Amino acid sequence: MVKKTVLIIFLISIMVFFSGCGGGTTGTGADSGDSGPIKIGLLQSTSGPFEFLGRNISQGFELGLEYATGGTNKVAGRSIEIIREDSQGKPEVAIEKATKLLSEDKVDILIGTSSSATTLAILPLIEEYKTPMIVVPAKADSITGQQWNKYVFRTMTNTSQDAAAGALSISRPNAKVAIYAMDYAYGREGAETFKREVEKRGHKVVFEEYVSATVTDHTAHIQKVFDSGAEYIYILWAGTNTPWPQMNDMKLFEKVKQVMAFPGVQGLKVLGDQAVGLEGFLTYFHLVSDNEVNRWFVEKYNEKFNGEDPDMYIEPGFSTAIAAVEAIKKANGVTDADTLVKTMEGMSFETPKGTMTFRPEDHQALQTMWTARLIKKEGFDYPVPEVIRELSPEETAPPVQNR
Repeated sequence: MVKKTVLIIFLISIMVFFSGCGGGTTGTGADSGDSGPIKIGLLQSTSGPFEFLGRNISQGFELGLEYATGGTNKVAGRSIEIIREDSQGKPEVAIEKATKLLSEDKVDILIGTSSSATTLAILPLIEEYKTPMIVVPAKADSITGQQWNKYVFRTMTNTSQDAAAGALSISRPNAKVAIYAMDYAYGREGAETFKREVEKRGHKVVFEEYVSATVTDHTAHIQKVFDSGAEYIYILWAGTNTPWPQMNDMKLFEKVKQVMAFPGVQGLKVLGDQAVGLEGFLTYFHLVSDNEVNRWFVEKYNEKFNGEDPDMYIEPGFSTAIAAVEAIKKANGVTDADTLVKTMEGMSFETPKGTMTFRPEDHQALQTMWTARLIKKEGFDYPVPEVIRELSPEETAPPVQNR
């Protein structure tokens, strides 16, 4: 009888031991056998209206991994595997692809997406599967605001940060301002936050125009801006079918000053010499930031792409890769979701823009921005932003909206 009891206790102890070795529902963790590759899901639009953004983010992310891992594609002794999916810029497709990445591929971190609509659509899945997500380049405030959950982080500036920088770039007191925006979450939320910021500084929004992302002829919409009596215009547009060429053709900017987030190199080429003298703000331009990370980034990008300079949406992808690698490094290779979340909350990391910090309250990255003026510069076939003033992360810090 004693022998039988001892045998039962022995068998139970073995069962308990081996059951304890199994993975939990929130990730296995390096301290419980995490030695395989770290899986990162890259969910971007590689087709559809946001293809340009998706392609830029993906290029930047891959280059960022090279920088952050010293070319080894490893962190904390573990290799990194990127699993790519195309959201096509459609919420229903994003849900399908995110479900695959989370349930079948079991990614440790998800990176995405190219639009606010697709990002908002998958946030409930991020919470359900308890998987950290770093949002880039979607900007809608609600992502780190009303629709936020604890697994969501963002390296991209949100619409409130852009709005604060835009409002700070208006030099005339008591200005009359028009808003021209895409008719979906990014544009609508961006317009609301910009109104808040400009009115806070004594200006007045006198006209708002919301335009479908599929519109190719902006003529009638632009004419309404002419008729509004606005002195400044704030434009919220991302992806294809941009209104700037037609605004230039109609000479809108001869009558109305643009409060703008200056585009990247390709966008500046579209604006052309007639944009010289315009004032606005920058989230990034490769010549304005003087630090070791940016020097490596620009030099390596030039080298890889035949002397081409990195566009503005390359940098957020690059910085996101740094954030992901830094988090895993600080967690000593542990990819358990709760460990990563705790590690990333309040985490600072160095990027081409300087230091970014994930704010503990809502996980929005606080970062440097700039007000600038476009000038003609020798050796460049496009107008170049010249910094008027550097804006500290604190100056453009958005309100905490997830409570």
